[in-house]
Amino acid sequence: MEKELTLANNGFLHLFLGIGMILSPIIMVFTGEIHVLFLLPIVGIIWLIGLFTIEPNQSRVLIFFGKYVGTAKGNGFFWINPFYGKEKVSLRIRNLESEVIKVNDQQGNPILISAIVVWKVIDTYKAVFDLETLKDINPSTGIGKNNPEESYKRFIKIQTESALRKLAHTYPYDNIDESEPDVICLRSGIDEINHTLATEIAERLILVGIEVIEARISNLSYAPEIASAMLRRQQATAVIAARQKIVEGAVGMVKLALESLKEKEIIELDDDKKASMVSNLLVVLCADDSVKPVINTGTLH
Repeated sequence: MEKELTLANNGFLHLFLGIGMILSPIIMVFTGEIHVLFLLPIVGIIWLIGLFTIEPNQSRVLIFFGKYVGTAKGNGFFWINPFYGKEKVSLRIRNLESEVIKVNDQQGNPILISAIVVWKVIDTYKAVFDLETLKDINPSTGIGKNNPEESYKRFIKIQTESALRKLAHTYPYDNIDESEPDVICLRSGIDEINHTLATEIAERLILVGIEVIEARISNLSYAPEIASAMLRRQQATAVIAARQKIVEGAVGMVKLALESLKEKEIIELDDDKKASMVSNLLVVLCADDSVKPVINTGTLH
């Protein structure tokens, strides 16, 4: 568990002490003490190793020969035991966008999906000691150097992809069954989907001391192999919905016309004439192309 330390040592004072010890050979001119030349400069160099700075929203995890001592988060210039290891851990907010992956939704349709995760470290002990740190090997020297930032990104990326796969298997991409309008799907239920995704990722990342501030889907589409078929289905659905609106409007207009003729007593229509008028008006109002009028020079019969 993280243990926060409050450092009181002034780094500037110890900086001057270290510089003074390194420049101590100057006293040879006055004292002739030769052994001081070999002692104080070495001590001064080791002394300066204990100096370090902490910027805002940064921290240092202090380790003494493999033992966790604590975490320093106060800002400023400090000095501490030179034999303490000082692991730098950023507490700043960062974001990561996962790669686009192909998964199957609840209905088995292949889709492409990715997410953006906004995160920060809240427990430096877990971030340093509970997560395996990657090492960058210098090809020329063969010496490995810890790369905690890359470790965080790799871990978050893997866990985000895992959460996306689970999310896609839980919800359909789109609500195909219009008889159930309340079904939550990936395309329309954005707020709930993003909340579920953030919760799913947070449960994984809190194990290594990382807090998820926000997670949201950044890319969502059908896979190329079924995209054209699904596009035709969406177009057909839109055409049917538009036709329904047109028919509803046309029926209303025909009803209004018949009621207006009857109310103003412009003409008396029997059932056959009403049927003929309704048929003609519906054709005119619902047709895709412009209507071409036909002039009747005889009687209606």
